[in-house]
Parts: sequence; structure tokens; C-alpha cells
Amino acid sequence: MKGPIYVSGPMTGMLELNFPAFNAAAQRLRALGFEVVNPAELNPDPAAKWVDCMRQDIKALCDCQAVATLPGWERSKGASLEVLIAERLGMAVMPLEAWLSAEGQAQAQIAGVAA
Repeated sequence: MKGPIYVSGPMTGMLELNFPAFNAAAQRLRALGFEVVNPAELNPDPAAKWVDCMRQDIKALCDCQAVATLPGWERSKGASLEVLIAERLGMAVMPLEAWLSAEGQAQAQIAGVAA
């Protein structure tokens, strides 16, 4: 593997900060052999300040090769920022379900994300 996939999606205002969806996405991607950076694992404290979490998340994002987006990411200011940064840095950005498809796995090969 040349680089991990970052999971991006809404957290603020979501039940349990949407950690179950982040963790499920990471588990599914890892089951296919992807290396994954999961913000729910980076920032497990639900009382942490948004800005502190975003600073840590953006640092981790910059070491990734691609982004898998969760439903609703477009309505999240944090996820929208992550996607903007990823796109500007030339990372492959696709919905989670696309990464899980055969076509998405082929794209991952091209993007240098999978083995």
C-alpha cells in the first residue's frame, strides 16, 4: 500500500458524533486491505473542541492518498473543508460505497492507495 484512505463525514450534531458510521466504514475498508485513517479513532473524546479535532484531522489527512466520504459530508463544515483540502492536494475523493465497489478498488490501484 502506498498511502491510506481518510474517512470524512459529518460528526457535529450527529448521534454519538457519528462514530458508529466512521468505525463501520473503516472496518469495511480494512477488510478489503486498505490502510485507513479514521477521525473517530484520532479524536475519541466526545468533549474535545471542534477546532482541536480539526487541526489533528487535517494533519492526518495530509499524509493520506485518498478520501472516502460518508453520506451527508456536504452539509458538514469540517468534512467540506477536508474534501476541499484533499481535492486541492490532488487526492482521489469518492463516496465510501464507490471505494468498496470493484470499480473503486481499480481506481484505488491507479491512485496508489491499494496494494
